[in-house]
Amino acid sequence: MKLLEKLKGLLKSTPKEVLDPSKFNDELAMKTQWTPLVPGGASFRTRKLVISKMGNKANFKTTIGALLFGGIFFIVGLGVLIFGIIRFVSNGVAGESFFLTGFGLIFGAVGAGMLCWFTRPIVFDQDMGFFWKGRVSRDKLMYSVESLKNCVSLKKIHALQIISEFCKGDKSSYYSYELNLVLDDGERLNVVDHGDLKALRADAEILSEYLQLPVWDGVLR
Repeated sequence: MKLLEKLKGLLKSTPKEVLDPSKFNDELAMKTQWTPLVPGGASFRTRKLVISKMGNKANFKTTIGALLFGGIFFIVGLGVLIFGIIRFVSNGVAGESFFLTGFGLIFGAVGAGMLCWFTRPIVFDQDMGFFWKGRVSRDKLMYSVESLKNCVSLKKIHALQIISEFCKGDKSSYYSYELNLVLDDGERLNVVDHGDLKALRADAEILSEYLQLPVWDGVLR
């Protein structure tokens, strides 16, 4: 009987804490969403906040870890691709060479895509008065900002939001943490999404001071 009771106790699920947005003392916090904005994420830190010396720009720069992660895929893929081409030219072994070439192309393309994604500009520019994410020309920022998906006037940002997402894969599971902008209409824009909560909170506090905005931390731990 005691063993059965213990087994029942182990099977009982621990009740999850539920975020109460009213703790932020802001009506907009009750209206905005508190679910993950961007699916997926990274298990490690991919971005670090850097304020320019003049203080007019805040950039989320790519970390060395993110560059290495994407770079390894790209270099390995490129190496296999070159090896496959050399093997075909030297020995004329078509089947194996084509397999190596195809594998190298795929692996290298994945690495190049990661590097392109990880190095996208993420900028808060106080001189221009905009936040933007991605490779955007100055002309578009000045004259066609309404047509841009990941761009907004700094005046429209109401608060900074931190939330978590549990990412479950075939071989590993981890939490990724989002830093989002809450706009004055309750809509949200994602800034960064990675797995280092301590670093994300530190960056959010610095950004909070820079923009003079509150941080709504919705991570319950």
